[in-house]
Amino acid sequence: MREQNTKKQCYFCTTNRPIDYKDADTLKRFISAGSKIYSRRKSFLCAYHQRELAGAIKRARYLALVPYTSR
Repeated sequence: MREQNTKKQCYFCTTNRPIDYKDADTLKRFISAGSKIYSRRKSFLCAYHQRELAGAIKRARYLALVPYTSR
């Protein structure tokens, strides 16, 4: 039997949550252990929200809410 090709939905499209740079817990879901931003293939976000998320993570890093690197 063949499995159905079910595509994961964008987290922010399905939950209707805004992307906020001050919400560090949500941003950390989309950052790897090495503090890199996950690609769209790994994060399963749409293109619009991926761009918004990247900007929010960079802003949060600048304000020291999310680390640049992990040690």
